[in-house]
Amino acid sequence: MISRNKGFLSLDFLVPVLGLVAATLFVGLFYHYYVTPRSEEFMMRRRVMAAQGNTAILQERPFFVIIKDHEPEAEVVFCLWGMIVLGYKFMQVSRERALFKHDFVKVQPGERIIPEDALDRYKELKVAIEREPRWRERLLPECMLAALHRFHATNSVRDAADAVRERAELAADQLDSTLSLVRYIAWAIPAIGFIGTVRGIGGALSFAELAIHGDISPVTQNLGLAFNSTFVGLALCIVLMFFLHTVQSRQEAFIIETQVHCRDQLIDVMKVPTKDESSSVYS
Repeated sequence: MISRNKGFLSLDFLVPVLGLVAATLFVGLFYHYYVTPRSEEFMMRRRVMAAQGNTAILQERPFFVIIKDHEPEAEVVFCLWGMIVLGYKFMQVSRERALFKHDFVKVQPGERIIPEDALDRYKELKVAIEREPRWRERLLPECMLAALHRFHATNSVRDAADAVRERAELAADQLDSTLSLVRYIAWAIPAIGFIGTVRGIGGALSFAELAIHGDISPVTQNLGLAFNSTFVGLALCIVLMFFLHTVQSRQEAFIIETQVHCRDQLIDVMKVPTKDESSSVYS
């Protein structure tokens, strides 16, 4: 089910790259036209009202002020990037699950597949897959092809079932490996927050002398960067990990459903004739 084309023109390569570009552009425009102007206007109004003795505005913390700095912006970009990649993985599984509605191996009620017929059915299914582009490199038809080929080669229903299980386990490993980028993003988001925390605390300490003389505004501004970066990073990481868990659970359920579908539609109708049945068939 994973594209064998791993070149620069494959979707597995293009989606993460274009997703990063799209996330960067979208968030950059959002900050340029909304977050930065609103936060600058609010901070200016806050200083004016604080100078007039109105301290009520000091308790307000709108979200555009919390995310106004560079580190929270980078965290938002990474979170949106991860969501785009997860959305693509979710669509992949949805397209795979849609194939459950199709009857690849048409077996009449009461009919059995014997090893001598398995090769013909394998060839028919192979030709049908080559004619239909949306069936290519999909797990369900590949599992059925593997089962029919193994059944013809070994005359064993158990070996055919093992072929399905082996192919499904390989696909599960492939699906899990494709989520490694999202796991890196989920790790990088709070890491960026910690970078903002260190930068904010370092900036606050550099203005310690001014704070001693009574001007604490630079210190509080840098401490705001420190705490806001960590807060935004942890919050976005929680959201991204939830969607990562959802997609991973759907992938695992899909692997199980594929094995069950192959067992019900193919493995259970396979039969190795006994010597007496074989003799009667050939006679």
